[in-house]
Amino acid sequence: MSVLVLMLLLFGLLLLGVPVAVSLGVSAVVTMIFFSSHDILAVPETMITGLKPALMAIPMFILAGSLMSKGSSAKRIVDFAKSIVGHLPGGLPMSAILACIIFAAVSGSSPATVVAIGSVMFVALKEAGYPKSYSVGAITSAGSLGILIPPSVVMIVYGVTAEVSIEKLFMAGVIPGLMIGFMMMLYAYFGAKRLGFKSGTPASLKERWLKFKEAFWALLIIVVVIGGIYAGIFTATEAAGISAVYAFIVSIFVYKDIKLRDLYDVFLDAAITTAMIFFVIGFAVVFAHFLTSERIPHMITEYLVSINMTWWVFLILVNLVLFIMGQFMEPSSVVMIMTPLLLPIALQLGIDPIHFGIVMIVNMEIGMLTPPVGLNLFVASSLTKLSLKDVTVSVLPWLMVLLVGLILITYIPEISLFLPNLVSQ
Repeated sequence: MSVLVLMLLLFGLLLLGVPVAVSLGVSAVVTMIFFSSHDILAVPETMITGLKPALMAIPMFILAGSLMSKGSSAKRIVDFAKSIVGHLPGGLPMSAILACIIFAAVSGSSPATVVAIGSVMFVALKEAGYPKSYSVGAITSAGSLGILIPPSVVMIVYGVTAEVSIEKLFMAGVIPGLMIGFMMMLYAYFGAKRLGFKSGTPASLKERWLKFKEAFWALLIIVVVIGGIYAGIFTATEAAGISAVYAFIVSIFVYKDIKLRDLYDVFLDAAITTAMIFFVIGFAVVFAHFLTSERIPHMITEYLVSINMTWWVFLILVNLVLFIMGQFMEPSSVVMIMTPLLLPIALQLGIDPIHFGIVMIVNMEIGMLTPPVGLNLFVASSLTKLSLKDVTVSVLPWLMVLLVGLILITYIPEISLFLPNLVSQ
């Protein structure tokens, strides 16, 4: 009875437009007061103890992404990407996608990637004669790679919730992220050929070297942070601090594209984003604690095992549930709520928790592109002045590419597990 009331309250509040964090907190607390014997006074303690030290990586990665996106790093990365693939049919959208892949490894944020690359490339694509729907769909969709390619805030949230290695999750996201990015670039290539775009003159080696040198310091953060984690030099949390310091030094003293007077706005933006995420996480911890204490995951696991559900059928159900939830809730919220429910079942069915985490994150990536709450859609709409409906329609063909990628990642675990297994050998 208590679980039914909890879910009805949660989705009822969400349908009324109540913010996700408030909906989580109110539904959990009201159910505790009236339909269970839980001590309501323990809620603040549950929230605090649920905020694990590894979550401290989140504000640092957000700050690093904010510093890099406010300056000229994005434009330098775009220019470098154009020098590599800009001469091919669909070279400009392919450059935008490649730039999104690179910037995703800098920012760890999907909306930040769309803003940083979109602000540079939307106008360039329009001036080159590409249909607006084509270019908007490409950048909005490729920007979603920000939560799959490490460092990713959503990966950190899953790692803390599932109590698995964040470093291994970061490794597991590399090949799926590059694979989906490559699939998008292929779609851009054939789409441009269909629209009649021809090959251009390739950039000379000298020009490519020049663009690489201009983007070198922005690209180096990927090597420093991700390379340091994979080499075992520092943990993901330490890497987050290093990334923030590195981004500060590059933006202020190397590129000199952010002035000291601009830092207040940069830090304020990062602080607001961090506060929003931690507010959601805090109440999601209470919500998940209530579910666990009521033994809901245990009961669901027992039932599914009793009916002999296979792992592949379970993953179909997981993808359907997460696809629906991703349309209505922010990724971190979905991960915090659903991981305690779904992960015990996945483990019982022999599914690797790292692989399962990547499946969840790819679903959240799709959720960033689906209405009514797909954040990338709102960001792209604001940048391009297109209606939300037009942006959504432009994203649909690219969404099919993501769905194919999701199917491959779901049923070929080695795509996610190859690097983590290689390192652990």
